[in-house]
Amino acid sequence: MNSKKKNARIAGILYLIIAITGGFGIMYAPSIIVSRDATATASNLINSEFIYSLSIISNLISQALTIFLVLTLSRLFKDINLKLTKYMVTFVLVGVPISFLNILNLVAAQMFVGGAEFLEVFETSQLNSLALVFLNLYEFGIAVVGIFWGLWLFPFGMLIIKSKFIPKIIGIFLTIGCFAYLIDSFSSILFPEYKESISAIIMIPLAIGEFSTILWLLIKGVKAEKQ
Repeated sequence: MNSKKKNARIAGILYLIIAITGGFGIMYAPSIIVSRDATATASNLINSEFIYSLSIISNLISQALTIFLVLTLSRLFKDINLKLTKYMVTFVLVGVPISFLNILNLVAAQMFVGGAEFLEVFETSQLNSLALVFLNLYEFGIAVVGIFWGLWLFPFGMLIIKSKFIPKIIGIFLTIGCFAYLIDSFSSILFPEYKESISAIIMIPLAIGEFSTILWLLIKGVKAEKQ
């Protein structure tokens, strides 16, 4: 049980860091977008260039740590159900490269408003428009990779439900969170005008499930199995 407790605490620490860095990294760029106003959006980016760059770094850190998180969780759950564990790891390892590629959209947007000499052939309005295009592509990329952020939660939640050392209710919320992510991703693509209102409602069980998991792993670790 000492090994399981250690893996659980490591997973909890990684999960917490990912929640902090990922939350900031993923959400900051969309917050500076002014819909249909490339000039205002570019101005927001330039005026917050350091924080914007920090959000890119935070994004990269969260994605890199996600790999270590799922590998740690695989050690914790492999004896529960190896097939589900493999699915959990696979969904994460597919999603992370997509996230890394999506972050390049943020780098491109920053490049277009950065005043590089090789871009002087373009007018400022054109560069601002290109920056807005890549920021919008980033948002679309979040919707795409969100599918895998949801899918990995289903085997993760099922593993918790099947385990005897983490409360089943947490696993139930995580499996619901899987479908919340999927609905959020598809609705963002199909009905972008309603994205915020839909997300505000359906992401509640996801937040409950993931934060409960973090707190349980950090504070409790794993509870002893009954003999």
